Amino acid sequence: MRTMMRTAAATLGAGALALTVSVAPTATAARSSHAERHAAATTQAEQKRITAYWTTARMKSAIPRENKYVPLRGKPGGGTSGATAVQVPATPLFGKVFFTEGGLNYVCSGTATASSNSDVVTTAGHCVNEGPGAYVTNFAFVPAYQSGNRPYGTWTAKVLLTTSQWKNSGDFNHDVGFAVMNPNSGGQSLTQVTGSYPIAFNLGYNLTFDAYGYPQASPYDGQTLWRCSGPTTKDARGSTDNRLPCTMTGGSSGGGWITGGKLNSLNSFGYRGEKDVMYGPYFGDVEQAVYQAAATS
Repeated sequence: MRTMMRTAAATLGAGALALTVSVAPTATAARSSHAERHAAATTQAEQKRITAYWTTARMKSAIPRENKYVPLRGKPGGGTSGATAVQVPATPLFGKVFFTEGGLNYVCSGTATASSNSDVVTTAGHCVNEGPGAYVTNFAFVPAYQSGNRPYGTWTAKVLLTTSQWKNSGDFNHDVGFAVMNPNSGGQSLTQVTGSYPIAFNLGYNLTFDAYGYPQASPYDGQTLWRCSGPTTKDARGSTDNRLPCTMTGGSSGGGWITGGKLNSLNSFGYRGEKDVMYGPYFGDVEQAVYQAAATS
């Protein structure tokens, strides 16, 4: 998890490193003042190019993003984790996210999410945008990925969205992104093929989650799906995020946190000096607004 994170603005005040996005309205702005929207693979030619780009070799060689951590200030909240990740069978509800940024190929994780358009993947904001900065390219989602196998195909995105807080200032409190996927060659929408998790907002803190992802940084290899499970607390050092003991590493960024059968957070960041703990953004009004923009795109 430590290698999942990227440098963020020092908006947390308590030494946290977060992946949050803020974006000012632009010509491609989403329907909400909280949402930033970017057109991705909007033509069949571009969709075919991206699908062809992600060969099995490129997928296996893509790397988790190296992120920088600010030092801890004060005592770590709760100490070192005992929540060891366990490998679980691949499922089309979760998958690997692949993208290119700055000439390098990266990996994240994502969740097929229920929506009115049946096309939404939920992931971390830093998996769609630099935060702050440019949007990624060559974005693809592979449901139920396992050791190079793609039983449900490779899906490209027509629209990428994130919170304005993440895009404009890299605010870890809102490190959330959504991808609206193109239909497959048979004209089917993503979640018609994979199924989906409903998404929930403003559920409060101190919930118990199952967190999923494809960790790739050592000691993992990114080829299989893993899960951490346990109760969470609110971050005590300045962010509004949930804190979950978890041993997953880089590559699991964006993987969904499930509580009560609903998607309600995701793998986002960790603190330098605090081992085996994952932080996930609180899904509040901002995240709900961006989701609604994605669901109707």
